[in-house]
Amino acid sequence: MAEVDAAHGITTGALARRLGVSPTTVRSWGQRYGIGPAAVRVSGRHRRWMPQDVAMLEEMCRLTATGVPPGEAARVVLRSRSTAWGGGEEVPVSGAAEPERTGDDGLPLGDVRQECRGLARAAVRLDAPSMEALLDQVVRDHGLVTAWEEVMAPALHAVGRKWESAGDRYVEVEHLLSWQVSTALRRAAGTGPPAAKSPPVLLACMPGEFHTLPLEALAAALAERGVPLRMFGGAVPAEALDSAVRRSGPAVVVLWAQARSTAGQALARHVAGTVFGVRGARTAPLVLVAGPGWAGPAPAGGLVRPGGLREALEVIASVYGDVP
Repeated sequence: MAEVDAAHGITTGALARRLGVSPTTVRSWGQRYGIGPAAVRVSGRHRRWMPQDVAMLEEMCRLTATGVPPGEAARVVLRSRSTAWGGGEEVPVSGAAEPERTGDDGLPLGDVRQECRGLARAAVRLDAPSMEALLDQVVRDHGLVTAWEEVMAPALHAVGRKWESAGDRYVEVEHLLSWQVSTALRRAAGTGPPAAKSPPVLLACMPGEFHTLPLEALAAALAERGVPLRMFGGAVPAEALDSAVRRSGPAVVVLWAQARSTAGQALARHVAGTVFGVRGARTAPLVLVAGPGWAGPAPAGGLVRPGGLREALEVIASVYGDVP
């Protein structure tokens, strides 16, 4: 990987290639979260990213790849820039890390929406009716994508971290919260228009991968927009995935991997090279590799790695042309 020119920096396109994301993702992070290059434009034309800017974006990618929502990840890296790179906040003399902020229920929530705190408190109480009502309300008020990124995912992430640190004490909380989120996503999907008569989006977890909720969120967002889809869920065997692709003729295939151990690029490249259709008009699907298991160097073989739910929808919209 090429080094960053300490004097002149690199362009947005070069930075995107370095990170393995699209230039659109880099620009959207700047627009939504204020993560932009500290350097001025060169000759009034191109934004240049200096080494400290690149380090900030690399940390942003690392955090989002581990499941941290983009908004929360942005707050972390901006706070780091303000301290380590000459900002206004003072670095503690002791060098100790800032204590992790928790809610009334002891969950490590940090700076989140009030609805997220309410969901976490209801989950700890095992109060399913309150969770159902809150999830439906937040989807109505903020839309499915924002509900996932700023309420559902942070709550799931917090409960998962609490379970890891507290043994088996929070297993029932995580199971109930996961079920309620999954049910809310399916309810939201059922409110969308009839699916268009087009080749579908095929969604599947890689063999051995059982974490389906992020893929369910994408499925719900697509259904909400009337995009045809086939959801195959967790741990789809390689042979079954190959058969499903050949039989359904999808325009897009999304392969989810939560862990590096399940992110098999050879299988993903095989899917990307699968052709189908009548002779003279054969085509192959666009393959999106999604999830923290795919973190690392940019995927090869024509694979696309979206940075999150919003970017996955943007990429799929570029294929269908009519996805809001």
